[in-house]
Amino acid sequence: MSSTSIEKAADELMATYADCIDDGRFEDWLELFTEDASYKVVARDNHDRGLPATMVLCTNKNMIRDRIAALRGATKYNFHYDRHVVGQLRVRPRSDSDGEWELRASYAVFQTSHEGRSFLFSVGRYDDRLRMEGDRLLFCEKTVVVDTFAIPGMLATPL
Repeated sequence: MSSTSIEKAADELMATYADCIDDGRFEDWLELFTEDASYKVVARDNHDRGLPATMVLCTNKNMIRDRIAALRGATKYNFHYDRHVVGQLRVRPRSDSDGEWELRASYAVFQTSHEGRSFLFSVGRYDDRLRMEGDRLLFCEKTVVVDTFAIPGMLATPL
């Protein structure tokens, strides 16, 4: 697949990722990951210092699936709408792997309460790995590096 095709597929993957979360389609969101995928949220300070502590850690798709089940219960107590704003994607082939790509992009997530009040919930970047499975580009590693590690409320909804 050409570099331009990968960039276009990565752009579509990231747009679908944000739409699935913002629309509450978490089962569709899950299908954007490989079976061996990891999903983690880590504070920027820990990430930059190489510290292992994470805010969220799912080391495979089954753990991500369990997180969705827990999320369905948690949203009963924290009803809100999310809106992702994702910056320009940078996609590069991984030098140490054939068939995988690195993706980096900045993001901001806004939340709006049931009463209609909106606020900035989280800002950071995505440091991801992507892999083709069949004819689909999927996340095999999703790392959310949060600048705003003091997140108001609970971190139930994926970033």
